[in-house]
Formats: sequence, C-alpha cells, structure tokens
Amino acid sequence: MRQSPAALVAAVLVVLAATGAVVPLVAGAPASGPPGDAPPEDPPADALGWEDGYWYNESIPVTAADGFNDTERDAVVSRSMARVERIRRLEFERRVPVEVVTRQQLRDRLATLAGPVSRADRLHQNVKYEALYMVGESTDALAVQRANRGATIGGYYDPRSGRIVLVSENATAPRIDEITLAQELFHALQDQRFDVDWQRGSTREAHNALDGIVEGDGNYVDYLYERRCEAEWNCLADSTAPPAAGDTAVANFGMYLLAFQPYSDGPPFVKAIHESGGWAAVNAVYENPPASTEQTIHPEKYGVDAPTNVTVADRSDDRWRPLDLEGSVDHAAFGEAGIFSMLWYPSYEASQRSGTVTNVVIPYAKPFNLGNDSRLDRLDPINYSHPASAGWDGDRLLPYVTDESRETNETGYVWKTAWDTERDAREFAAAYRKLLEYHDAERVGNATYRLPEDGGSGDAVHLVVRNKTVTIVNAPTVDDLSGVRTSVTVEPIEAGGGAGAGDGAENRTTNGTENRSNATDGGSGASGPGFGPPAALVALALVLVALLARARS
Repeated sequence: MRQSPAALVAAVLVVLAATGAVVPLVAGAPASGPPGDAPPEDPPADALGWEDGYWYNESIPVTAADGFNDTERDAVVSRSMARVERIRRLEFERRVPVEVVTRQQLRDRLATLAGPVSRADRLHQNVKYEALYMVGESTDALAVQRANRGATIGGYYDPRSGRIVLVSENATAPRIDEITLAQELFHALQDQRFDVDWQRGSTREAHNALDGIVEGDGNYVDYLYERRCEAEWNCLADSTAPPAAGDTAVANFGMYLLAFQPYSDGPPFVKAIHESGGWAAVNAVYENPPASTEQTIHPEKYGVDAPTNVTVADRSDDRWRPLDLEGSVDHAAFGEAGIFSMLWYPSYEASQRSGTVTNVVIPYAKPFNLGNDSRLDRLDPINYSHPASAGWDGDRLLPYVTDESRETNETGYVWKTAWDTERDAREFAAAYRKLLEYHDAERVGNATYRLPEDGGSGDAVHLVVRNKTVTIVNAPTVDDLSGVRTSVTVEPIEAGGGAGAGDGAENRTTNGTENRSNATDGGSGASGPGFGPPAALVALALVLVALLARARS
C-alpha cells in the first residue's frame, strides 16, 4: 500500500504556525524522461519486460489529466507490469486485476476486512501502545491504528483476491500515480513468485522484521523505477488530486513511525544485498527473512545476531491473570524499532504542544536522514538507531487483567527486555527514567514510580535492572504491582537519593553513559547540525512531506 503525500503534513502545521514558517507542499511526482530505445516487435510468446502487447519502454496513448477510462487503465497496467519485470528480472505468472475505490469506500472496506474485534483483542492493543506511552487508558488504540491506515493509504494489494485496489476520489475515471501502481504490482509479483506470509508475523516486531524484505524489496524497486522515469522512460506524472487535509490527518505519529520502520530501513537493506549478490541473493532472503528489526536497522547483524527468545513467567496473584486471546498470541514484542519510537515520541509530542523544538529523550530531529543539502535521503529517510535502543537483543510484554478490566479498562503488564551487554541495559534504563520524568512520574520507592491521573494513566511502574535485562512492571496502583508480579517489593527511597537513586553504583554508571549519549546527539539543546528553532521546524516539515510522498504499503 502506498501512502498519501499529504498524510503527515497536518502533524507539523501546529509547530509551523507558531514560527510563521511557510513551507511549500509539493507532492512527489515522477518526472517524464526522454523515451527509451524503440521497442522491438511483439514476441511470439510472453517475454520478460513485455505484457499484454506493451513493452516496458514504449509510449502509450493516454491522457492522464482527465482520468483514465478502462482501455487507458489496461494499457497503463500492462506497461507498468512490463517495467516491474524489467527492473526486478522476474516474470509475472498472470495478469493482475486493478480496482479503484474512493477514500471513504476504502475506510469502509478496511473496517470490513478487519472483522469483529473482541474486547480481549481491544484490551491487548490498548496495553501495547499504553506501554509505549503513545496512548492513554481512555484511547482506543485499535481505532487509532485504523485511522492512520485509512488516512494515508493510496493503494494496496489484496492477496486473498489477487487484485490491486487504488484510491481515487473519482472511481469512474480515476487518476493514477504510476509509482503507486508499480508498488502494488510488485506485491502481486511477490505473491506469485515467493511464499510470502502476508499475515506478517504475530507481533509488531515480527511483522516489521518480515516487512524488512517484503516492503524493503518493494520500495527498492520503486526507487529504481523512479530513477528510470527520471533518466530514460516516459512516465505518467502523478495526476491524483491530494485529498483534503481532514481526510489525511494521521491520528498518532508515534504509532505511524513504528509501523513505517521497514519502509525506511528495508530498502537500503535490500539494496546492499542486491549490489553484492544480484537479484538471486535478494530472492534468497525470502527463504531466510530478517529475524528482527535490529537486523534491518543494522544490516551487518543479518544472519549473524539472532534475537534472544525472551520469556515471561507468570508470577501473578489470584486476582490478576495474563490476558487470554483465545488461541492467539498472548504477548507483544516491539523490537529495537519499537523502543526507539517510544523514546523519540515525547520530543515530537512536546514540540507539537509548545510550538518549538523540544528534546526529551531522543532529540527531535534525530530520526531524519538529511544530507549536507538538507534534503531527505530518498532511499533511507528515517534513522531508527540511537545508543538508548541499540544493543536490543529481545523483548516480550505480557498483558494482565482482572475480572473487572473489561469494564474499567484498567490493566497491567510485565515487559522484559534483553540486551547485548550490561551497559546496553543500563543505557535503556536511564532513557526510560527520562521518559518517566517527562510524564511527571512521582518516585515513590527505590525503583517504583506513580504516574499522575491527569496524564491519562495514573498507573504505577516498577523498574528492575538485572545484569543484561530490564524488566518493567505496570499496574493501576502501587499496591497492585505485587499482584501483577508477586516478586515486586516497593522499597523506601534512600535518604538523599535523587531521581533514579537507590541503584547504587549501577545508577552512577548509567548517568555517565547517559551523558555521553547526549553529547553524541549534540547536547540537550541541539537537534543536530544546522537544527535550531525555527530552522529545525521548517526542515522537519519538508522532511515529512518528502517522506510521505514516497511512503508505500
């Protein structure tokens, strides 16, 4: 699925309004390049780079400005299939049908495809994103995810029907973005040639890890397609009309950033494999897909650094129990990408609220890969690496409920994270304490905190660092912590202890490491080279426009 170029613009307008900055909003449309060599005669049988009477480099008699009738659409689809074949060196086994729907029809269809959701499933989603501090207890996280998808999708491939669905406000004479079409055609090609598990894993981490090859390959093919459009092919300019701002507002940028990770880190991961071993090497990755987001954030770890299978033993009392999803996976995992997104999101949230760049844990501008010319890297726009999240080796979150949770929405969880080294574990713990501080958590014990009610939670949190693991226990109240995890003991705060004190030498080492991490990022008041209010805000707006202009699936 491709996402609309306007989708996240609204997310930065609050900040821009505060600075008076004016930023041109230009959708990314492929340029029309000079025609390639004249196509040869039609082959006697199907050939690579030829589909249904059209070669990859021949012109087609269509007029994009007034939309496409059925004949024109068939020609565009055939030539795009031929071009995808030419780039990816794989033959389509059968033609791919294309359907066009309006954005409202898309929303209705997504709701139908999702099917009914049980109260347990909804609680599970709420616990997950509450643990990342992206939603409060009163927020329906599942509805937020659906709103994100419905606002930003420009098209998708449905493996169940084998057809492509494109979004156009005029479904009778639709306007089509050739690059969106190419992206979805490639997903159809993947479905025909590879054994792709379209369920994409049982957790967000497993989903993103598999998408490292599925979407990474698709977006790399898009990148090569666009370069051909600029250099040698006559390509159709994007004639799609941008939807109204109200139709594209992203409900939660933190959740969107987490879901976007494979679209940013996947393409350079695939590019490196292609350049070293050709398309055959890329094809082989489908047999051994990335095992974690860590392996696409740090490609040198692919096939080498397998994640630890973290387990969480149930140590709850008689009142609390793990949330039963009736045969589905009862736990969650976020990976390095999830932890990075969690630690960065407060800087975005605070900056939006204040109208000026505010750095909380991970600096505001840290994720955006800008070159010396302040342009976004076309292939790898977002950087998900930071000392506080690097060194991840595995994680598992186990949600807990009581008999009253379905009515009260009050839940708990045990989130255990494993790290490569003890120092990595301490760095994460230090960053997590900063996260608690940002949310105005009151320290009520040596390793125990209470969040304020007006922050949407009011929960209690217990943080334990032991060797190379960090375990976070959450419950509605301090007293409930030992119900969710009977081993939790709230120890009194040591006299003279500051924030995070009570861990002894461990805390002193953590604070030193934390300071080194901040220095690497340019200090607490900087956002990287050339970033400072209001320049950082203007640059970020341009980044988001460009980012969404090339975002797929």
